[in-house]
Order: sequence, then C-alpha cells, then structure tokens
Amino acid sequence: MLKQGLELKQTQKLSPLQIQTIKLIELPVQELEQRIRKELEENPVLDEDLPNEKEEDEAPREVSLSEYKEDDSIPSYRLRSDNYSKDERPQYNTFSVKESFTQSLQEQLGYRNLTEHQYAVASFLIGSLDDDGYLRRSIDSIVDDLSFRANVETDEEEVLEMLRIIQEFDPAGVGARDLRECLLLQIRNCRKTPEVENAKKILSNHFNEFTSKHYQKIMTRMNLTEQELKAAIGKILKLNPSPGGQIDDSYNDQAQQIVPDFLLEYNDGELKLSMPRFSVPELRVNRKYADILIEAANTSEREKKEAAAFVKKKLDSAKWFVEAIKQRHNTLSSTMQAIVDYQREYFVDGDETHLKPMVLKDIAEKTGFDISTISRVVNSKYIETHFGIYSLKYFFSEGLENQEGEEVSTRELKKALQECVDTEDKHKPLTDDELVEQMTMKGYKVARRTIAKYRDQLGIPKARLRKEL
Repeated sequence: MLKQGLELKQTQKLSPLQIQTIKLIELPVQELEQRIRKELEENPVLDEDLPNEKEEDEAPREVSLSEYKEDDSIPSYRLRSDNYSKDERPQYNTFSVKESFTQSLQEQLGYRNLTEHQYAVASFLIGSLDDDGYLRRSIDSIVDDLSFRANVETDEEEVLEMLRIIQEFDPAGVGARDLRECLLLQIRNCRKTPEVENAKKILSNHFNEFTSKHYQKIMTRMNLTEQELKAAIGKILKLNPSPGGQIDDSYNDQAQQIVPDFLLEYNDGELKLSMPRFSVPELRVNRKYADILIEAANTSEREKKEAAAFVKKKLDSAKWFVEAIKQRHNTLSSTMQAIVDYQREYFVDGDETHLKPMVLKDIAEKTGFDISTISRVVNSKYIETHFGIYSLKYFFSEGLENQEGEEVSTRELKKALQECVDTEDKHKPLTDDELVEQMTMKGYKVARRTIAKYRDQLGIPKARLRKEL
C-alpha cells in the first residue's frame, strides 16, 4: 500500500558567493593570480584595470561592481571594484623549489635511443616511482597496468630492461626496488678503492647484519679489522637512501618561484603584518558591455534586452568573483593576524622554544571562523618573517605539560629530545628509558611511549641501531 505525505527538511545551500570564496581561500597567492587571469579570459564583462591606463572619454560610462543592483536600473556613473589600492606593489622575496623529480627523469629518457613502444614502457615506469625514487610495485603488476590502463602490451623481460635503463639515470639509486638495491646502484659509480669494494660486499652479502649493526659478525665473516669496517661503513653512510628527495643541480633550470602570501616585519618592538598582492590585477567592468546595459535600459527592443540579460548574468558572476576576492583577503588577513597574536613571543625572535601549543580550534575561536575555514587558510600558504620563510602549518602543534604544569608544544619537546640524542655517547646510545630520564632532568614530563612516538616521528632509530664503532 502506497502512502503519500509531506516531509519538511532543513538543508543548507551555499550561495554562489560562498562557493567562490571557499575556492579562493584555498589558493596561495600565485594560484590566485592564475585564477584571476582565467576569470578575465572567460568573463567578457571583466577587464583588468591598469593603473596608468588613460581614459578615452571625459566622462566614461562604467558599471560599478560595488554599486550594481540586480534590478533593471542601470547606473551611468563610473565606479571601480576597489578591491586593491593604487599603491606601487613591492617586490617580495621568493624561494625556489627544484624541478620535479619525474620531469627530470622524463627529460633524461628523451636522450635515449628507444622505440616508441619502449619509450611508453619506460615512461610508465617513471610515473610508477614513489616520492623517494623507488619502484615499490611488482613487475607483474606493472605489466598488467600497462596492458589495461595504457593499452601497451609488454612482458616482464622488457619492463626489467627499461628499468635497468632508468637505474642508470641521475640521481644515482633511482628506480631501485629496495634499500639494498638503491645503495648498490650508487656504490657501483664510486671509484674503486679497498673501502668501496668492502662496502659492495657488505651490501651484497651481509646487508641484514649491517642494518642490525651486528658489526662483529661482519668483521669475522669478511676477515676485516675494525678500522677497515669503519672505512667501508663510512662509504655506505655517505650514500643517499632517498634519491627521489633531490635531483642533480644540472636539472634546476625550471625552478618554480613561490611567493609568500604574508610578510611579517619586526621594527622597534612592533610586528607589522601585510599581504603581498603580487601581480594581482584590479578588476572593473568592460566599458563596451556597460554601454549595452545602459542602452538596453532605455529601449524596448527585444534583441537589446536579450543582450542585456546576458551581460547582466555575466555581471552577477563578476560581482560575486570580486566580492569573493575581498572576502578571501579579509579572511586570510584576520586568520594570520590571530596566529601572529597567539604566537607573538615566537615571532619576535624565531626561537622554537617560544612556540606555544596551538591547534586549528584555537585560531577558529579567536577569529570566529569555522575550523574548516582555518584549515583552508593554512593549507599551502607561506609567510616571510625576519628569520625565514615558513609554511603556516609549521606554527600548529599539540602540547604536553612540563613538570611545573605549564603547557609546552610538542615541537619544543621534540627539539629537546633531538638534543639528547645528538649529545649522547654513540658508543653507548641512550635507551628510551634513559631518554625519559634525560628529558625529566630537562624539566619535561613524558612517558616512555611518548619518547618512542616522537623518536619515530623524528626518524631517530632505536638505541641499538644508533650505536657506532
């Protein structure tokens, strides 16, 4: 039996302006510039307002984005969007990010004399490498993926042949399937010396003993003195276990410039925050389309009315876009100012020990914005300070209490832990229990499991693996 009835549901629908604002908040300043350029290309109503542009008419007729109403009355006086000042835009410092790892390998691949089919297989292999430069997937799965995803029929032998070619590329060690192979690929390029030959044998025949630091076993089995073992291990430790993390300087031509979204200056005891408006244009309504609206308002002709309806639709979109830019600016400015106020002591001198525990909720409460909004602001944004350029994510961390009951940031605790490890006797490394004692002596109240957790996060191995000869 069918039943009919009414059900009332309350749903929240975002306005076009809210959707635009959310999208723009997530963008760092360079992507914002690209987004504005895209809007200028796609919306004919919008024009870039050049500061030195001369007016053709004595009384130009332009439609205001700020004064524009959604009724049929068309103002005939000039108004600009006023989303940016006329001040000369200063140049801000940037820092470089090296050309992408994949891009470098693809460029090297282009110099090899390969058939189109071989190139497709090798290119797919490069795309399958992880961030560290390793091929973590099985050759079987690569063969299957090439067939189903790239429509390239191949076999294990050809894939391995192309992998061996990639393993000859810079940086040395790329394309390895595990750490041992990665180190062996690098050591083979070293000049042959007794210590290099011993290092090769250790990696080839005694890798498990090496990673477990069972040095006595290695010396016995290879008939080495302690000095010879030290020299061989010294060679191994100079190798790069993560070749994907860096590329050779000769492939640095396409460095990407990242512009900080915020600039913080410290003068005479005062912190001054500003937002670089790097190459971001002012926006106004194109005069030609403004004339269409003005003319259509004074006529009853159907074609002109239809043209005016089109322009009006585009004008709505332009108005939302410019207003979203304003709201983005206000949101980012308020959020960053709240972070600076919260961490004022740190921003004065850049001392990590002055960095207070801070989570997204803390800034959300100070600004009145949602936590999701704060998260969008923080993501992919940078600030330039008088002591360096930092990602906004850097300033957020949880906290624990010290022995006085004061809350300290996890970053401060990790720094203290790192200092304990750096100053320990490497012949007798500190165990986690001993690290707890050291931290207690420094005034930090931490449990053994917390030490183990932070040690893992810092990439510090267990005491046994930190032991040196």
